Amino acid sequence: MLKKIVGAILPKKRKPKKQMGTRHAIKLAIHNHSAIKVLEHLHQAGYEAYLVGGAVRDLLLGVQPKDFDVATNATPEQVHQIFRRSRIIGRRFQIVHVMMGADTIEVSTFRSGGKVKQNEFGRIMRDNTYGTMEQDALRRDFTCNALYYDIRHQEVIDFHTGLADIAAKKLVIIGDTAERYAEDPVRMLRAVRLSGKLGFIVDEATAKPIASHAKLLRKEPVARLFDEMMKILFSGCALGCLKQLYLLGEDARIHPLFTAMFQAAAATDKQPEIGRLALQQTDARLRENKSVSVGFVLAALFWGQLEKRWLSGQKRGASPAAAMNEAINSLRDDMEKGWGVPQRYSATMREIWALQPQFAYQRGGRPFRLLAQARFRAAYDFLLLRGQVSDELRELGEWWTKFQYGNEETRQAMTKNAPQATETSGDGSLKKKRRRPRKKKKSVVSE
Repeated sequence: MLKKIVGAILPKKRKPKKQMGTRHAIKLAIHNHSAIKVLEHLHQAGYEAYLVGGAVRDLLLGVQPKDFDVATNATPEQVHQIFRRSRIIGRRFQIVHVMMGADTIEVSTFRSGGKVKQNEFGRIMRDNTYGTMEQDALRRDFTCNALYYDIRHQEVIDFHTGLADIAAKKLVIIGDTAERYAEDPVRMLRAVRLSGKLGFIVDEATAKPIASHAKLLRKEPVARLFDEMMKILFSGCALGCLKQLYLLGEDARIHPLFTAMFQAAAATDKQPEIGRLALQQTDARLRENKSVSVGFVLAALFWGQLEKRWLSGQKRGASPAAAMNEAINSLRDDMEKGWGVPQRYSATMREIWALQPQFAYQRGGRPFRLLAQARFRAAYDFLLLRGQVSDELRELGEWWTKFQYGNEETRQAMTKNAPQATETSGDGSLKKKRRRPRKKKKSVVSE
């Protein structure tokens, strides 16, 4: 009785209201059976599990996602115990890759955001403190990526008005903008990629700090920057993403590939640029589900930087082939070490570039030997790409198209009637090859 009286007099302690997010009854058409199996296995083991992030966003936009991510309250070790074909990866953020058939599903544990380890610039170095789904939603980057789908109840759970922002085609960051960019500077590149890919307008508050914080990207590992730039270039909407590069500002040219991307973004249809043309073709091929060559696209993007060195070598008196080899060698160490370009891509680039001077030789047996080269087709396509910028090279490309598809009789006639051996200078113009005067033999007088 006394307890009731005291309780009525003293103010009651209110329990904090647990926010569970807004639930929306939406049925999403998930055609990836591997993702569904992973979710079902986690449910059967007694854990919460939801489809999360870009997959939910894309399904809401009517696009079938390429990747499926799952968020759960099971720890990485518990997930690994459930799935025999799985591995725990990551240092900053531990996640589990679950191999299900031919697919790899990424499973992450809900994070609380507490006790994170940050460096002196505010970048998160370690964040493996686990929490609730609501806490996890706060750790997501943009509102459109903080949506969770419950396959059991066919509901989308929204903590940060992500559904409304998707409907408004607006990209909005979660939390304090400057702080979130400092935590992970790569988020600025994601803003560029997502706004370009989805056709979203970047929210004013989200866009404002990007230019001043872009310098933080200089402190990121080059391999991580390169991977994020690859996502932009091979998103299927590369040209749309390039239009958003203005968000980073001019000071963001911290990597030669950034410089090349800015150059491609500045080009127009009236003033074409080889990198931009390559990205146009790549976007078209990806939309048609055709294969693309990373090495070919990078060769086109870096061509402007290589061509300057090629021209410089020829001005010093080197032949086009020798000047090309010199230019390639001067770039090689930078590409594979300082720029983070994997060797498998840089090797393709070098082979395509090295064959370009050889197309100038149209007489004798050299065209036949060039045609037999393993990398001929890629180098030929690259020549045609250069021909879209240079009229003189367009004629050369037409000759090689006819030679390539002609029969033996046609090819013999073409090499016989081709103009005298010519060389291409770095700017694409043709010039006659000068023969060196023969040295006179000294007569030997016997004593």
